[in-house]
Amino acid sequence: MNKLKSRKLLSITLVAVQIFVFSISSAFAQGGERITLQQAVDNALANNLQIKQAQFQSSITEENLKQSKFEMYPNVTSSGSANRQYGLFFDNQTGSLINTSVDQVNGRLNSNVLLFNGGSLINQIKQNKSLLMSDKSNIEKVKNDLSLNVVTTFLSIVNNRDLLKASQQQLDLSKQQLEVAQRNFDVGNNTQADLSQAKAQVATNELNITNADNAYQLSMLNLKQLMEMDSEKQIDVILPAIEDVSLIENKYSSFDVYSKAITNYPDIKAVSYNTEAFKYGVKVAKGNLYPTLGFGGGLSSGYSSANPLSFSSQFTDNNFGQFLGFNLSIPIFNNYRSRSQYNIAKIRYENAKASEQLTKNNLNKVISQAVLDLKSAIKSYSATQSAFNSSKEAFNVIKQRYEVGLVSVIELNTSQTNYNKAEFDFIQAKYNVIFRSKVIDFYLGNPLTL
Repeated sequence: MNKLKSRKLLSITLVAVQIFVFSISSAFAQGGERITLQQAVDNALANNLQIKQAQFQSSITEENLKQSKFEMYPNVTSSGSANRQYGLFFDNQTGSLINTSVDQVNGRLNSNVLLFNGGSLINQIKQNKSLLMSDKSNIEKVKNDLSLNVVTTFLSIVNNRDLLKASQQQLDLSKQQLEVAQRNFDVGNNTQADLSQAKAQVATNELNITNADNAYQLSMLNLKQLMEMDSEKQIDVILPAIEDVSLIENKYSSFDVYSKAITNYPDIKAVSYNTEAFKYGVKVAKGNLYPTLGFGGGLSSGYSSANPLSFSSQFTDNNFGQFLGFNLSIPIFNNYRSRSQYNIAKIRYENAKASEQLTKNNLNKVISQAVLDLKSAIKSYSATQSAFNSSKEAFNVIKQRYEVGLVSVIELNTSQTNYNKAEFDFIQAKYNVIFRSKVIDFYLGNPLTL
């Protein structure tokens, strides 16, 4: 009776496991949009809101630059008025005091051009150019960071998918061992404890599959979020061909990587242009301490109904006036505002230089760490590969001995657990090497492909 119950329980367990594995396999074969790595990168770059914000900021700076350039040209303004005046007043058109109602029309056209303002205008243009280049470099920075995140997420998907497949294979082994344990128990060669140990191993591997599937689904969700895609939309990634990890070498020195990164890394370009902008800001503030010289001219005319001449005669002849002249503005004392702005501009420039050097120092530290991480990852990969091969051979030997009753189920489960861990460690070490190598490519400015 107990044997019959055990068989029923075993059958139910195997059916449940098959249903679970089928659901996981269906997830792998799910329909939906098929996306390659390049498509994922392109979608992320096209839809990312941070990139759009950086582009908007660059557009604003570009408008500021355009406006500062137009400050070099003469300005032109015009004004006009038409009114009826009552009572006692002086009429400019007739040159007399009048005490009656009069219709008046006046017009004026002025133009001025700046000749000298201590170089503030020229340096303002240069400052805006530097700010624009800084904003454009910031766009590239955001794009680079996003591209690296997409590649990293793709690697995570591949890693988690391999872990899930490995978990399925381990579950298949556990099911086979459970069948053997059940047969041995039925003929009295195994105890109830041995059978329970085999069932516990199946349950453990089922949990491993659940955890691996959760990690896989989370990495897929992260990819959708990077592409600003609806999380409910079904997608199926087309995995790229993964390079042979054993061919990846730690051929880099931190000095060589840093020397190249310092010339093309967008973060460095952005802070460098920003420092340059603050340098011109000092010159702009200094120029405000100097006198300002301008040249201008204008036209004016008017009409008064108090004058017996016709409108056209007054407006185009009698009342038509012109002027040309220079205007000079000399700053004497404006409550220390200009001097204070100049001193603040110098402090901001020094602070920008410090920030630029800090960014370079941080980059040097990060690159040095990245080179060491790649070296460590390669060593770890070699070690885990050896451990995996050894544990796999050991498990196969113990499995054969268990099938003929030479070892206990506890020894078998222990060997399989070690085999599982070694395989998972090897898979993770493999993708860690790839990821670390891509980090180096990122700083070298190489294409982020798999």
